[in-house]
Amino acid sequence: MKFCPQCGSELNDGLIDQQIRRVCTVECGFVHWNNPTPVVAAIIEYQDQVLLARNANWPEGWFALVTGFLEQGETPEDAVLREVEEEVGLRGDAQFLGNYAFFEQNQLLITYHVRAFGDIVLGDEIAEVKLQPAEEVKVWSMGTGPALRDWLVARGVEPQSF
Repeated sequence: MKFCPQCGSELNDGLIDQQIRRVCTVECGFVHWNNPTPVVAAIIEYQDQVLLARNANWPEGWFALVTGFLEQGETPEDAVLREVEEEVGLRGDAQFLGNYAFFEQNQLLITYHVRAFGDIVLGDEIAEVKLQPAEEVKVWSMGTGPALRDWLVARGVEPQSF
């Protein structure tokens, strides 16, 4: 942020709570805390396989979990089920798995295992999906990758890495 959303003055770096924060240059008191954004992530199990999705903006061959932002007044469980339905057309039951820090995007990933059913219908954001047996899923080192790795290990699968 460059300007204060309260008074329009310029923001400068200031030391608050031993952290560099963007603060208002006048005395209105605004501080941009830059807190992590909560994001839900779904490890989708569909027809006894793991469903991975490729976002329409990603290069060929890049697949990951279905993710999305919480809406105002929505629980994380409701959000993950909504995202699964919006992005791949499936309904399901969600079981909370854990929270994971995604420092590179300043996000807190609230991760669920979703047992899904219905017919796959791709939403506007998804270019394609792939289904893989859990034993064949390769995990990545950041973002949703650690959650997927932990889920596979809990199922007795030694995950492969990229």
